[in-house]
Amino acid sequence: MKQKSNGLFIVTLVLALIYVFPFAILIINSLKTKFEILKDPLALPAQFNLDNFAEAFVRMDYLNAISNSLIVTLMGLVVLTIFPAMLAYYLEREPSKFKSVVFYMLVASMIIPFQAVMIPFVSLFGKLGLMNGKGSLVYFYLGFGVALSTFMYRSFIAKIPRSLDESGAIEGASKFTIFWKIIFPQLKPITATMLVLNALWLWNDYLLPSLVLYQDQRTLPLMTYSFFGKYTSDYGLAMAGLVLSIVPIIIFYLIMQRQIVSGITDGAVK
Repeated sequence: MKQKSNGLFIVTLVLALIYVFPFAILIINSLKTKFEILKDPLALPAQFNLDNFAEAFVRMDYLNAISNSLIVTLMGLVVLTIFPAMLAYYLEREPSKFKSVVFYMLVASMIIPFQAVMIPFVSLFGKLGLMNGKGSLVYFYLGFGVALSTFMYRSFIAKIPRSLDESGAIEGASKFTIFWKIIFPQLKPITATMLVLNALWLWNDYLLPSLVLYQDQRTLPLMTYSFFGKYTSDYGLAMAGLVLSIVPIIIFYLIMQRQIVSGITDGAVK
């Protein structure tokens, strides 16, 4: 048994090192000059300095970019929490054959990659004048993200006893009140989990914002592209920009990681 535990520890350690290695290389190279990176990207910097971070901060227009990312991410999280939760409650609780059709259509839509519909998507919504800013971007995020969120919420709601709904109905509460006052508070673990998963997606997304946002509305992932030119790339600045971009979402993840475990555990035992 002890040998088995030691073997499992070694395997876990190796996997952890493989996972951490790219991040370590990113941080190391963000502290090096362009010449040092090209000479040996795996070597430690000759002198640790934060010049790349200072210049990347200015070149990226960091404060404007991070505010755009925060606005888009927060608005996206709101719509991807409220609407999927309400839809999932309807699909789970309402007696209707139509709800099964809607649910299976949502599940089927999850297997279609965005790249497969990108060209007709841009053509159609461009003609409708909807490729024009943060509001449109959040609307598109709702369309592309509602399926997974609804699927997760419905699975969790199915484990909540219907007796809670019946108790609320006996007291004279409407279905809207039952959902918000009784059911939604029960969804706290899965809501926390979906907040983290959706935040990681919304914060790091590049393709959809590049199609929708104006120049002055660009988010952090879009601004990191400014370090890559047609004929040359400044890798030191680019890596410093990437570090500046991922630090906020990593902090958010570390704060919420307990909620992810709690959400998965509670969903399994409810």
